[in-house]
Formats: sequence, C-alpha cells, structure tokens
Amino acid sequence: MYRLLFARVISRVPAESVHHATLRALRAIQATPGAAPLLRRLLAPRDPALAVRALGLEFPGPLGLAAGFDKDAVAYEALGAFGFGHVEIGTVTGRPQPGNPSPRLFRLVPDRAVVNRMGFNNEGSEAAARRLRGRATGTIVGVNIGKTKAVPEASAAADYVASTERLAPHADYLVVNVSSPNTPGLRNLQAVEHLRPLLTAVREAADRSSRRRVPLLVKIAPDLADDDIDAVADLALELGLDGIIATNTTIGRDALLSPPALVKETGGLSGAPLKERSLDVLRRLRARTGGRLTLVSVGGVETADDVWERIRAGATLVQGYTGMIYGGPLWAHRVNRALSRRLRASAFRTLDEARR
Repeated sequence: MYRLLFARVISRVPAESVHHATLRALRAIQATPGAAPLLRRLLAPRDPALAVRALGLEFPGPLGLAAGFDKDAVAYEALGAFGFGHVEIGTVTGRPQPGNPSPRLFRLVPDRAVVNRMGFNNEGSEAAARRLRGRATGTIVGVNIGKTKAVPEASAAADYVASTERLAPHADYLVVNVSSPNTPGLRNLQAVEHLRPLLTAVREAADRSSRRRVPLLVKIAPDLADDDIDAVADLALELGLDGIIATNTTIGRDALLSPPALVKETGGLSGAPLKERSLDVLRRLRARTGGRLTLVSVGGVETADDVWERIRAGATLVQGYTGMIYGGPLWAHRVNRALSRRLRASAFRTLDEARR
C-alpha cells in the first residue's frame, strides 16, 4: 500500500514538504494522551532476543532512527513508538540557524537514495534542551551536536561545549558530528589534530554538566581515507570514547541511475548507494578496535538482512533513515519482525552471540 502511495502521490510532492507534513502528524500523535504508548505496544520490538545492552542502556532492538529526521526534538516519542529501538535527534547547533536555501532535499528514486544539503537547520540547543527536559523514558534518545555555521573553525570547540552543557543532562547519549558535508569546513575537524581537543572539551563539559556519565560517540564520514579511519579509531580508544557512528552521508556519486540533474545536486548522498562503503568502514573499525567500542552502523540499511549483515560484521547498533523514506511508517516494525525470524533460524540465541 505504501509503495503505491509513494509512487502515485508522495514522490510528486517536494521532499521537504513531505518531511514537514510527517513531522506535524508525529507531533500530533505525541501530543495525544495515550497515543504513543498504544502504538508502542503494537509496533515496538517484542522479541527479547533482539534486546541489546550497550552504552550502559537497554535497547529493545538494534535498529534506531539516525539523526536528521527529528532535528529539534519534537517527535522522538512518537518515532520510538513506531518500532525504533532508539531515536537520535539533531543535528543540533549552539545557535539557531535556518540552514541552506531551498530546495535542499532531493529524492533519487531509481537509486533508492536521497541527496540533502539542509545545512543543520534547527532551532538551536537551548530549544532542544527545553523540549527534552523532563521527557518520558519510553524512548532512548541520543543527541547529535554540530557546529554553528557562523562560528569560525577556531571557535568550534566552544560552540560544541555550549550545546553539550545544555543537552548532556537530558541525553541518553551524545554524538559529536564532524562529518556532514553541508557545513563549510566541518569535515576538517575529523583530522586527529583538531578532533582530539574538541572531543576532550566535549567530554569535560558533559561530565561537569550531568550527574551521570553520558556516553559520548563521534560520527565520521564514509569519504575518509582508510588511514584516517584508523587514526580516528585509535583516538577514540585513547580518549575513552564510548563509540563511533559510521557513517554519515557521502559526497561521492559513483554509478547512479537517477537523472543527471539530480545526481549533480550538491550535498550528502544517503541510501542504498552508500551500503558497500558503510559496511567496509564498519569492518575496518571492528578490526581496529577489537570490540572495545560500541560501533553504530548507518548507511544503506534497508532490510533485516542488512541489519543482520552489520551485526555479523561487528555493529552493536544499526541506524536507518532513507530506508524509512522508501519503506514507510511501518518500516522499522517490519524490519524488527524479519530480524527476529532471521535470528531464530540461525545458530545464535541472541544478537550478542551473532556479533561475536
């Protein structure tokens, strides 16, 4: 039914308009007493074998929603009720900013992909903190923080620290995003000489801002050279980070089937074309870290088989976003059910066993 609706209606409407309409519907669900809990009972992962313990948290399932969908923490409980084991909000910046001019979100339907150059459009970390303060505990919520575009690279650490101080008390985990291609100069911060002081400052800010130790992860780009991936992994171990999210969107455009005008749009590419590189990065990180970090795999995840492959390759958790765009609102629920069948048909009793 959703595929028909997508082909006949949704695909003819500008992508960002659909996104805003979807968020309005989710906000209405979240504001309606009893609606989200009811959906959670119907759609959340039910198989206890899918449960994952990571980052000091109990995840009901391994599949979460990647950052970028709920940028301002307005619908995380409703999204969690549709079957996601966790929801990562953001990217949130220290100051409010409008992002890049529209149009800035494009579907590449033949490739089951999306190009975005949103530019971290969000209402800022103060607004997100207000919405997360006193939140219900039904959904595990990660907070993805990035650099305000107007802040110079030399002042990036202070910008990240401001967001950390506001958001750490309300986050189940924090992610430092230095890998979006849509903020000029941001990816320069992935270089170890810049990343070390930044992550150190964020860790210190999180520790002084929250009564508990908030897990800290870093999100990297698929376009990093292999030696740079190794360097980030080594740094994460050195600094005692809790994990790495791999990967963000790519600036690559190899072997796409969509019309050239769409392929040439600037921005980050997500979806099916990212699958192979994302998996390669995951395997490299697993080999480099030897299971000492929580690895969250994202990029090209569409099916339960994709989730299973990532877990077998060393991922503790898996995230999707573009898969939901093409799969519809029940996408996570269907993936969880299929993953449960896959696990029970295997030689493993739990996902932890499959990952080993």
